[in-house]
Amino acid sequence: MVDTTWTHTTVLLNEAADALLNNPDAAPADLESASQTYVDATFGRGGHSRLILSRLSPQGRLIAYDKDLDALAEAATIADERFSIRHQGFSHLGELPKASVAGVLLDLGISSPQIDNPDRGFSFRFEGPLDMRMDTTRGESVAEWLVDAEVDKIAEVIRDYGEERFAGPIAKAIVARRQERGPISTTTELAQLVADTVKTREQGQNPATRTFQAFRIFINAELEELQQALEASLDVLAPGGRLVVISFHSLEDRIVKQFIAKHSRDVYDRRNPFAQPKVMQLKALDRVKPSVAEVSGNKRSRSAIMRVAQRTGA
Repeated sequence: MVDTTWTHTTVLLNEAADALLNNPDAAPADLESASQTYVDATFGRGGHSRLILSRLSPQGRLIAYDKDLDALAEAATIADERFSIRHQGFSHLGELPKASVAGVLLDLGISSPQIDNPDRGFSFRFEGPLDMRMDTTRGESVAEWLVDAEVDKIAEVIRDYGEERFAGPIAKAIVARRQERGPISTTTELAQLVADTVKTREQGQNPATRTFQAFRIFINAELEELQQALEASLDVLAPGGRLVVISFHSLEDRIVKQFIAKHSRDVYDRRNPFAQPKVMQLKALDRVKPSVAEVSGNKRSRSAIMRVAQRTGA
């Protein structure tokens, strides 16, 4: 049964669909080819997928990915033969045939239902198990990882994935707590420990924000998976196809920005100056932020950045 207790507002809904589908450089839509196949690599609660399907031709096809069981249950409510979903992360994008799709959409981060459901353990605002896995059928939870994690590794994760300047003291406090009273098992325990350790913080930000972000990114290997998906997009996109990525924090956006920049220029071999350069594979098209009206209606959209690029080649 699909859980309707927690609602989700899709960020940059129309902007993402327009960027993906309004493509004058795509192949003619009447061809039985990649010109009609699109990928929503992060189905979530299906906002983008439903809009894309409403604008596809009868011959169109939409392939979605998601690791979350609740997302799969939501996808099961879509009765459309043009739609299919895979219980996989978007790092599996490269398993699609080469040059087989006209557009790839990556809406990164977590959905509101994931944050607001205490059982998922993503939020420091609610009492719940310290889990944070996108796919609760695989891998270890944050609580399980913290049972044996070394202080240096914990500090590294908090520093690298949370950009937290108090990473060292927080890691030491976690290990000290583990030695004295046993491992942390709930979200509120972790949030309180961080609050007791971090004495200063930006106005309006919970002290545990960066630590929770870091553990979530680490336990789900989010940045590594993003890198894999971006590289795979170069193979699966047909010439003229669009890559649309919505990120919600600086670590993600930096990876996307650098990836597009790297592949948007010809690469010359300095050791062989007379060799033909490796031609650019992407063309950067746009950078879009939510409107004032969208941010006013959905505060969680305020950090979103959408970057759009197009696959080059004949």
